[in-house]
Amino acid sequence: MSMLTPPGMGGKYRITGDKYPRMRPPRRRARLGAAVVASVAVLGLVGWGTLQLIDVFTGGGKKAAASGAKTECRTKAAAEARVKDVPAPGAITVNVYNATTRGGLAKKTADELKKRGFKIGDVGNAAKEFDKKIKGTGMLLGPVTAQSTSLPVLATQLADAERRTDAGRKGAVLDLIIGDAFKGLAKPAAAQQALTALTAPAAPAASADRPKKAC
Repeated sequence: MSMLTPPGMGGKYRITGDKYPRMRPPRRRARLGAAVVASVAVLGLVGWGTLQLIDVFTGGGKKAAASGAKTECRTKAAAEARVKDVPAPGAITVNVYNATTRGGLAKKTADELKKRGFKIGDVGNAAKEFDKKIKGTGMLLGPVTAQSTSLPVLATQLADAERRTDAGRKGAVLDLIIGDAFKGLAKPAAAQQALTALTAPAAPAASADRPKKAC
């Protein structure tokens, strides 16, 4: 019996040799676990660093939002500029017709419009459709395409005139039909002021509840 075996014990419990066995955890599993933890930590650091670099070079979400806001402002400004893109008086031809019983109004009005830069087409009495049937100061008649372009320009010279478009009308020429209440075109200074206001860009209306956001 070995000297390591206590007295009275033997059989299958007998210990052979001259040293006690040493209990150690398996080294390979410990090393493998440490390697996995280190790999996860490295990958986390690499991912965090990549996000930081992307944020630095792209400027982050705030800059992207600011860029989107600026694009929206530019689009809105361009739309307002297109609305105000109306022709100059020199690009508009006007026929002047008299629908009243007073003689000479068509010729006199046409001459005044010519001085103000408009081109003059036909001058004479109004057609039967309108003769003695215009009770206001006058009527401005043109094609549908003139509704937001040349008609507003001509209206600066006779602000109270009725505006009407004809879907079947061809070309770009306008008619100014003088009515019974006509006393003359708008004063030159007032007409010019109205024309300047028409062609100037419109300032966006600020909300009463919140301040206007600058672009």
